[in-house]
Amino acid sequence: MPVINNTVSLTHLLSMENLSTEEVMGLIKRGLEFKSGKVNCDSQEKYVTSNLFFENSTRTHKSFEIAEKKLGCQVIDFNADTSSVNKGETLYDTILTMSAIGVDICVVRHPQVDYYKELIESPTIKSSIVNGGDGSGQHPSQCLLDLMTIYEEFGYFEGLKIAIAGDLSHSRVAKSNMQILKRLGVKLYFSGPESWYSPEFEEYGQYVMLEDILDELDVLMLLRVQHERHNGTAGFSKEEYHQKFGLTQAAYQHLKDSAIIMHPAPVNRDVEIADCLVESEKSRIVAQMENGVYVRMAIIEAVLNGRKKVLPVA
Repeated sequence: MPVINNTVSLTHLLSMENLSTEEVMGLIKRGLEFKSGKVNCDSQEKYVTSNLFFENSTRTHKSFEIAEKKLGCQVIDFNADTSSVNKGETLYDTILTMSAIGVDICVVRHPQVDYYKELIESPTIKSSIVNGGDGSGQHPSQCLLDLMTIYEEFGYFEGLKIAIAGDLSHSRVAKSNMQILKRLGVKLYFSGPESWYSPEFEEYGQYVMLEDILDELDVLMLLRVQHERHNGTAGFSKEEYHQKFGLTQAAYQHLKDSAIIMHPAPVNRDVEIADCLVESEKSRIVAQMENGVYVRMAIIEAVLNGRKKVLPVA
């Protein structure tokens, strides 16, 4: 479906692979329009959303909630710990219930990779699905807020040198970002423990030691060490990881003046990045969190557009 005046129309948002480059740029620019206050969010019709998170989350969960409320949606509370999930209810039946009671959009985070496939294939489920993260699969809204942050900083993607460094094998952020960044013309590098690098990344960029490329980078995108997915067997102490693979104060000095640092958060301070650098001049970690609200407004608007419930255009 064509993008008109940065207004995108989607049935669901599941992965970055499903989005055209035009749709990606439309969502980024629409997010920037929301941030600048250029968009009228008032709507005469109320839309119902629910955020169903089966894994812990602060930024993604709450920024979706704020985005939905800014758009005037009625947000239906869901807590997995007090739901019928504890009686054995499946994800499918939970979403079937939400659809039956009139929820327009379900934002879902779930530990199962590709959990959404049976949901969107169901002839009975009418709710649109927005993927808030599927295990170690994809995290499209995080990817879009990352792209918005980069575009806001540089105004372009073609030719930028970006390194994604850290826990690559477990990162849905890395897997979402690498696909679209290559498509947008970025020169991509991967870094971190070699045992956390796999052949799937070779199609998108090259593996390097961070110190060999640091002074050439435009963007250093650090990844959280996902201790919960390593089952306590990451193989490094926090101090060892920080000195060998993290951004230390000494390494920070090698970055270009125009370079920026990113991290999807939560940050393991003094592991992926020195504590004193989280809010440093080159860091855009706080900006990413802020931009998450606006790009998620663009996502929710796009999915409502796809349901033929078009919000007002500025």
